[in-house]
Amino acid sequence: MKVNLSGPDIGSEEIVLVNRVLNSGILSIGPVVEEFEDRFKDYFGVKHAIAVNSGTSGLHLLVKALGIGEDDEVITSPFSFVASVNCFLFERAVPVFVDIDEKTLNMDINGIEEKITEKTRAIVAVDIFGQPMDMERIRAIAEKHNLKVIEDSCEAIGSEYNGIKAGTLADGAVFAFYPNKQMTTGEGGMIITDDDRTAELCRSMRSQGRAVTGLWLYHERPGYNYRMSEVNAAIGLAQIKRLDEIIRRRQEIAELYHQKLSGIEGITLPYIDRNVSRMSWFVYVIRLADYINRDQVMTFLIERGVGCKPYF
Repeated sequence: MKVNLSGPDIGSEEIVLVNRVLNSGILSIGPVVEEFEDRFKDYFGVKHAIAVNSGTSGLHLLVKALGIGEDDEVITSPFSFVASVNCFLFERAVPVFVDIDEKTLNMDINGIEEKITEKTRAIVAVDIFGQPMDMERIRAIAEKHNLKVIEDSCEAIGSEYNGIKAGTLADGAVFAFYPNKQMTTGEGGMIITDDDRTAELCRSMRSQGRAVTGLWLYHERPGYNYRMSEVNAAIGLAQIKRLDEIIRRRQEIAELYHQKLSGIEGITLPYIDRNVSRMSWFVYVIRLADYINRDQVMTFLIERGVGCKPYF
């Protein structure tokens, strides 16, 4: 038996919708992207969803749209995928790291305020491994100091903290759809926001700065080619319909791991904050005691067909 580290959960509807797009002759800037965005914003109960070609692109667009630029300081976690910080470096902003909580591995909210200076422009909360942060607390700190909030929920689609979906309390949030994520579009990402101006800027800049209501070759500002294709959106449209089912299945698998690994000496299992009302598992990460050789454990598992990798 082989246990893969990850893999896309693709069903029959994904194949049907992709074939429909291929037969339509419209592969970009078409109705399927718009339908996917509509479904997505309805799922999250927000005003706007903007489809892009990656989570990284989404983060970059939000940084630009919120006016974060050269020498601005952005408070964030040091423990994340490199894209979480690259999106600031693209604009010559300065990441300021707050150490992580030992249990949740998310940024320690108690350490945020001491890092705020007159140059601070934003807080970027990263929901690591699918565990959502307490965004009400982060929002309160941001409002006190007149800061913007970006939620990097690339690993946490569908997670909830105190019944509130990850991504819905920030000025803007981003989700990613790489094949190892809970839902996938092959490659892709989605920005959500309730702010009309932020949405307008993101839509324009994802398409070379094109005016949202203008002619094809009329451009208002510098932009990028960060668009999602119709083919990718077709996969996403089928996936968003099954997202709750996919999350439930991942929860069942995580619970099985809990049962099988509990009580084994030298292994620390994932800790879930008691206020997390819904955990959307991205990966199941265990920590080994110092006296255990991680590489030997990995070799042991891989030789027996169990996929595993070190993280960050």
